[in-house]
Amino acid sequence: MRTTTVGDMTILLPDLDPDDLDSVTDPTDSLVEALVEDASWRGTQFEESSVHSSRITGADLSESTWEAGALYGCEIVRTDFSGATLTGTTIERSAVIGSRLTGVRLTDVRLKDVLFDSCRFDYATLQRIVAAGSVAFTDCTLTNATWSSCRLPGVALRSCDLAGMELDSCHLNGADLRGSRLQGLKTPLENLRGVALGEDQLSDLSQLAVDALGLTVRSD
Repeated sequence: MRTTTVGDMTILLPDLDPDDLDSVTDPTDSLVEALVEDASWRGTQFEESSVHSSRITGADLSESTWEAGALYGCEIVRTDFSGATLTGTTIERSAVIGSRLTGVRLTDVRLKDVLFDSCRFDYATLQRIVAAGSVAFTDCTLTNATWSSCRLPGVALRSCDLAGMELDSCHLNGADLRGSRLQGLKTPLENLRGVALGEDQLSDLSQLAVDALGLTVRSD
């Protein structure tokens, strides 16, 4: 295992050596200490599957379905999860890098020590997501995504594009939003209670307050 730091947060992540992993091309095979490269598994259904200490690179997992199960100690790189559905899944000590999750649906997912870096979450739907440990999104696109009833205290959303993102009944107390684009963010101000912002984001926050309170700003 290795650690990485995002802002004030430390995340415990896997340190996998591809030479120590077994090459897998069939999704029905064991995904424990597996190496999956450029696999085409579009629309595959995974029920109570355990993916452990594995590296997935360049795979097509779009429109796949994950019911329960867990991803533990995994590295997922440049993989397409667009349109996928994950329900009741646990993701722990894992890194998702440079991957596409456009239109993904995550429901009742538990996250602990997870890093999403340079990923696309545009038009994604996250419902009842819970952070049980460190969780960070860095340089991610979350435009027009919808997060509802999520409990993500202390989550890091650093240098992300949040334009058009909608937050509904989310708990983000202590979240680090520094460097992220807030223009067009759709949320009651209550959802931003206790978050950390940079000075350069205060104008965006002011506009959110104007919109949320229905204020009229006049120059005369």
